[in-house]
Amino acid sequence: MAQCGVQLTAVIVANAMPSEFALIDRIRQRARTRADVELGIGDDAALLRVPAGQWLVVSTDTLVAGRHFPDDTQAADLGWKALAVNLSDLAAMGAAPAWCTLALTLPRDEDARGATDSWVEAFLDGFLELADAHGVALVGGDTTSGPLSITVAVHGFVPEGAALRRDAARVGDEVWVTGTLGDAAGGLAQWRGRGLQSAKLRHRLDRPTPRVAEGIALRGLARACIDVSDGLAADLGHVLAASGVGAELELGRLPTSGPLAEQFPDEDARWRLQLSGGDDYELCFTAPAAEAFAIEQALAACDTFATVVGRVVAGTGLALRTPDGEAFALATAGFDHFPGQA
Repeated sequence: MAQCGVQLTAVIVANAMPSEFALIDRIRQRARTRADVELGIGDDAALLRVPAGQWLVVSTDTLVAGRHFPDDTQAADLGWKALAVNLSDLAAMGAAPAWCTLALTLPRDEDARGATDSWVEAFLDGFLELADAHGVALVGGDTTSGPLSITVAVHGFVPEGAALRRDAARVGDEVWVTGTLGDAAGGLAQWRGRGLQSAKLRHRLDRPTPRVAEGIALRGLARACIDVSDGLAADLGHVLAASGVGAELELGRLPTSGPLAEQFPDEDARWRLQLSGGDDYELCFTAPAAEAFAIEQALAACDTFATVVGRVVAGTGLALRTPDGEAFALATAGFDHFPGQA
């Protein structure tokens, strides 16, 4: 349900906010543009050029206060993350990002979120920093008042027939993940506990790295791919269901950062964070074993590593095995917006 270039024709009633048109003008002045943007912010809709021979890839995500981020998240970090989680979806498809739209719902008064002029400026600092890093043009959106939420739609390109999809895993494929798992979940767990927090784990929660270059590098090498947003077990489960296969994961192979191992020395607790914590925004993909060397070389060129954590098998579902070969059970596979509903 992506938005298609709806422009920043907003209603802002917060006393602490600038006027509607002043805010639109400020965003327009700060946002970059691209040669394929015929008309961006300022009209009823955007006019955009899709290159010949390319598929248009579109994804939308919403972040809601009290649901998707800690209430002490800095505005710049929230701006970064709002775009990062969307770029991660493009990465999982092997797509190169091009444009985005931004819909901001801002509190009516200066409440606990402090929806002030300076907050918006800081939010834009983080959002546009990441947009500039990936050559993304902000081409429109919407603003209104209400409980704080941010909705971003991203648009990108992938050559026809080259998109990575969830339904392409095959029996015998190896299961890979980029980077390390569980850091963001560890940072969130520490925040919830209100105890000593690791700055490195919190950074992974607040400023995830969308693996855009990695997704592009995996075209023609990986079969199926998904980003790890809700937890490895849940997200890999989506791939298995779409592909009609099963998988076995070896928990001893889960890539673990030094800070996570230090802060969560208990293996059982750490595995649960890595399997069901989510918010890592790493890529989980399957590929034939024969492509292993090429994958390692392609990702090394992106300054990234990936780890084989299991294999695709006949059947259905996900089997988890400890280093001793014992079955491992999870109470929940990952984050679910509507738990208990079919």
